[in-house]
Amino acid sequence: MYKFKEGSWGGANQFLKALKDEFKKRDRYAENSEDADVVLFNSYPFGSEFFFDQVRDLKKKYPEKIILHRLTGPIAMYRKDDTVIDRIIKLFNESFVDGIIFQSKWCMEQCRNQWNITSAYNTVLLNASSKKIFNRKNKRAFSHYGKIKLVASSWSDNWGKGFDIFQYLDEYLDFSKYEMTFIGNSPIHLKNIKHIPPVSSEDLVGLLKESDIFIFGSRIEACSNSLIEALSCGLPAVVPNSSSNPELIGSGGEFFEGTNDVLDKIEKIANSYKEYQNALPQFKIKKVSNKYYEFARTIYDDIQKNEYNTKQITFNAQINYYKIKALVLGWKIQKKWSLLRDFLNVKNYEN
Repeated sequence: MYKFKEGSWGGANQFLKALKDEFKKRDRYAENSEDADVVLFNSYPFGSEFFFDQVRDLKKKYPEKIILHRLTGPIAMYRKDDTVIDRIIKLFNESFVDGIIFQSKWCMEQCRNQWNITSAYNTVLLNASSKKIFNRKNKRAFSHYGKIKLVASSWSDNWGKGFDIFQYLDEYLDFSKYEMTFIGNSPIHLKNIKHIPPVSSEDLVGLLKESDIFIFGSRIEACSNSLIEALSCGLPAVVPNSSSNPELIGSGGEFFEGTNDVLDKIEKIANSYKEYQNALPQFKIKKVSNKYYEFARTIYDDIQKNEYNTKQITFNAQINYYKIKALVLGWKIQKKWSLLRDFLNVKNYEN
């Protein structure tokens, strides 16, 4: 249950496309949820909240359906004013979800500690990118002759994606030794870093493979697809020492604390490039898709052995469903009011 987008979009879209393709290759995918044994629900369906209705209706008609929840978050750690989204996720899990797939150990720990979000079945599965697209084929060879090429990307212009770091590098990076490209949407004007708007996955791969080191600025990530894509293309990375980042990088990069040490970490990788590149972790979408399937199969087999019963539409589940509906409506009204208020404030300032 996910509304796929064409063209360049966020990490979840790219990962779920790759996952869907792997399921199809092995005849494990149903185009219609009514024909499926297992339904995969992704995080919070921003802009597609009708999926909450579809899950409720599907479970009423087919109580035996297994609902898996691929979970990111907690959302309020990315979007400080959106604790209501985490509350909705908690209600949804309590009422309809049979198994949760956390995208990292950090994600699981935070969801449990902050919101007590758990289920009868839980697992941690990192994301992966399409090997057909994101691979090391024709990767530029590293050389100290000429400028060392840095690259960063973010489709979101949220300041939390690391734009304080990019702004600092734009000012203080040694551009006689390095050149840097930023791909995506930016809330700041970049003077020395080359800025390229969002591109297709194929074009992104070309830009990544022409680069040497990936600069990742986001401090709070459940499991970043943009980071995985860069690593899969053979780029050592410089990343914040926080959230799930250490789980992804391993020895294939360096961790920085802030503007005080990010330049030193870039220099450290540049001085021992081959060692870092040889230590890059591998993310195989075929392996990940098999783990998703095995997790679903575990729940399915337990049902067949009468060791587990799927979540049913109980009275409490119905009450939680209406709570979810009310919270979604309230959240949307609040967002529209905030936009209107910001617009009016701008108008008042102009006057």
